[in-house]
Amino acid sequence: MENNEKVRCLIIGSGPAGYTAAIYASRANLSPVLYEGIQPGGQLTTTTEVENFPGYPKGTTGVELMEDMKNQALRFGADIRFGIATSVEFNQEGCHKVVIDEKKTIEADAVIIATGATAKYLGLADEIKYAGMGVSACATCDGFFYRKKVVAVVGGGDTACEEAIYLSQLASKVYLIVRRDELRASKIMQARVHNEKNIEILFETQTVGLYGENGVEGATLVHRKGKEDEEIISLPIDGFFLAIGHKPNTDIFASYLELDETGYILTSGKSSATNVAGVFAAGDVADPHYRQAITAAASGCKAAIDAERYLVSEGK
Repeated sequence: MENNEKVRCLIIGSGPAGYTAAIYASRANLSPVLYEGIQPGGQLTTTTEVENFPGYPKGTTGVELMEDMKNQALRFGADIRFGIATSVEFNQEGCHKVVIDEKKTIEADAVIIATGATAKYLGLADEIKYAGMGVSACATCDGFFYRKKVVAVVGGGDTACEEAIYLSQLASKVYLIVRRDELRASKIMQARVHNEKNIEILFETQTVGLYGENGVEGATLVHRKGKEDEEIISLPIDGFFLAIGHKPNTDIFASYLELDETGYILTSGKSSATNVAGVFAAGDVADPHYRQAITAAASGCKAAIDAERYLVSEGK
C-alpha cells in the first residue's frame, strides 16, 4: 500500500456517528474512506443490550447494531478500514492531512471527526471483569434494566447527581458514592438529590472492589472515619454506574480546532462545522450533553450533508 493517498471525504472513527456519516457520504457519491479507530464500532460495542434505538422493537446488542450500520455503509460503497489516526495537519485552504498508524498519510478535501468520548473509570480490575454485567457508564442507556433493583452511582458532580436522580425513578434504591465530604454539584442539583427519598449519599467513601458470581452483586467500599480510622463496607447492589466524567478523544486535534474547557469540539451554530473549513465533527466528540447512539447517528448524518455541501461549494 502506498504511503500517501488523496480522498474526497475521510471519516475518522466509527460508532453510530462514523458509520452513519459513511452511509450518507456514500449515497452522496463522496467515496468516503473511514478508519475505525482503536475500538471498531465505538463504545456501544461494550453494551450488551440496546432497547432504545428505533427500528429494533425486540431490542438488539451493541455489537449487532454496529455491525448492521457498518454493513449498510459497505453496501453503499464506503471504504472501511482498520487503523488509528495518530496525527493531523489541518489548514483553512482545505488541504487536510491525517496520518494513520504513524505510517500512511491521507490527504482529504473534507474530514469528519467521529472519534467519540471515553468514559472515565476508577481503574479497578473489577470494572473490566463486570463490563456489561452490572457495570455501566450511562444511566440513560442501561437504567431500564435495573427497575425495582438496587444500584450505586459513583461521583459527586452534576453528572453523578443527574444519573442518580434518573435512576431513582426506576430503581428501588440508589446509593450515591462520594469520595469527598460534600457534593461538587450545583446547589440546585444537590437539592434535587436530597429531595429523592430513595437516594442515599455515602460521603467520604471509595469503591475498592466489586463482587458477584455471574454479574455484580455488591461493592466493597472504604469509608473514612476521621483522619486515620477506616471502615470496610460490603454493599449489596445489582448495578454499578460510573459518573465521574468523560474524556473526548480530541488530543490530536487540539492544535487546530476550537475546543471547550473540557476538550469537546466546538461546532458552528446548529451545523457540524468546526472553525477549520472542511473539517466537521459528529457524535460524542462534540456532545457533552446527550451521549446517545441515536443523537450520535443523527449528527453523523448532519456531518455528511455538511461535508457534501462544502465540497460542492468549493468545486471539489
